[in-house]
Amino acid sequence: MPASPLDPAVITNLTRSIRSTTGATVTVIAPFTGEVLHELPVSGVTDVQESYAQARLAQLAWARAGFARRRAILLRAHDLILERTGLLQDTVQAETGKTRGQAFEEVFQAAGVTRFNALAARGVLRGGRRRSAIPLVITAAVSYRPKGVAGVITPWNYPLSLAAMDVVPALAAGCGVVQKADDQGALSILSLRQAFIDAGVPEQLWAVVAGDGAEIGGAVTEEADYVCFTGSTATGKRVAAQAAGNLTGVSLELGGKNPLIVLDDVDPARAAADAAPACFTAMGQLCVSIERIFVQRGVADAFLREFVAVTRSLKLGAAYDYSTDVGCLTSQAQLDRVSAQVADAVALGATIEVGGRARPDLGPFFYEPTVLTGVTATMECFAGETFGPVVAVTVFDSEQEAILAANDSDYGLNASVFSGSVRRALRVSGALEAGSVNINEGYRGSFSSVAAPMGGLKQSGLGRRNGPEGLLRFVDAITIARATGLIPLPRSGRDFERLAAPMLLLAAVLKGIRRR
Repeated sequence: MPASPLDPAVITNLTRSIRSTTGATVTVIAPFTGEVLHELPVSGVTDVQESYAQARLAQLAWARAGFARRRAILLRAHDLILERTGLLQDTVQAETGKTRGQAFEEVFQAAGVTRFNALAARGVLRGGRRRSAIPLVITAAVSYRPKGVAGVITPWNYPLSLAAMDVVPALAAGCGVVQKADDQGALSILSLRQAFIDAGVPEQLWAVVAGDGAEIGGAVTEEADYVCFTGSTATGKRVAAQAAGNLTGVSLELGGKNPLIVLDDVDPARAAADAAPACFTAMGQLCVSIERIFVQRGVADAFLREFVAVTRSLKLGAAYDYSTDVGCLTSQAQLDRVSAQVADAVALGATIEVGGRARPDLGPFFYEPTVLTGVTATMECFAGETFGPVVAVTVFDSEQEAILAANDSDYGLNASVFSGSVRRALRVSGALEAGSVNINEGYRGSFSSVAAPMGGLKQSGLGRRNGPEGLLRFVDAITIARATGLIPLPRSGRDFERLAAPMLLLAAVLKGIRRR
């Protein structure tokens, strides 16, 4: 079993930047081995409040620095992320139990998010003139003002990617950040933050706190000028309710029970090979991971046979190189959750086609990628998010049947369609109730498209990350209108009587020349 490659001195230097006056620590376990990885300082409510106070002072200067200065610093941070790829991969693997390749995806995503926001912020947020109701008589312009300090709450499963997708656009927009890191992902976040500090971001501008979510999570939400939360739907609702008490805006990326529809014009072997990473990347501990596969009857037997073979061939293991395909679950709680859902399904009549068992011979939290058939509505894994390496395969006959089944969920985060026909795939995709839909890919197409918005429908969240929408979260739009004095605006009834006919003519002219 490989030991963590992280130098204890590096861990100590990173954790020193967490604001903590409590004197308490929490033990963080390395998922590959179950051994102690490090002791993480615990923050209290006072630490959160002081972090906000310092971030607010730093944010004033950061906002005044302007787009060009922020762009230069963020581009330097992008370069440092790439230079430190190895260290960031080590940190992500040590904390989460991911494979080397899946850790690389996180680093690459964080770099891409940083570059996009550095280059896009000025164009998206510089504002400009807008057409007024009466051209030449009134002018109107819009400017964007940073909201202030954002509160960011991120989970352990994708510590680099999820932090970058919220923190970086906030910084690019001129905001500060106070981030509550999950204990199991704090080192990864701190390693990412260090690249930004070394690039020139003021230390106080991006503060990181850690500790019990019930205690300090509420403080992070209470003090924020805008809140970004990633996590469960139940917790997200509580965050939204608390933020609403202060009329604070929120973006929430919550749970998913994501469907994949396999149509009967696919190559079954290729579809099976593409479906496996959609289901089992990061051991399924990914909010956009596929947990339900609906396969059309004409290719169902061939697809299932190939999918089982691909799943069985995946190499499980703990390695800080590229020699494995699948890593391990991140905690005992995750192992217990997955094991319980599979046991429940089997007890109620489901069939395990492959997998379905823990692998303590490989490490404490290893579990085989699992394919189930015969899953019904009586089973916990039918509608509830598993958040693990378990997928249910169901056969359907018509496209409409598949669409109805895919949409029969409280969630609407991600979906996928596999087809040999682009036109057919687009037709089905347009009927799916999901914030992102991938064609002939499980999730990586939309997840990696950092210039396009990402978010959920229904119980999967509010707001959007990435793209221009991800930047606009962190600003308030201010409209400034001015009367030019060319023609006095009507004040009395006689004025309105005199100007009504010319104004109606103006409206007709604007319609005729198709001016909005």
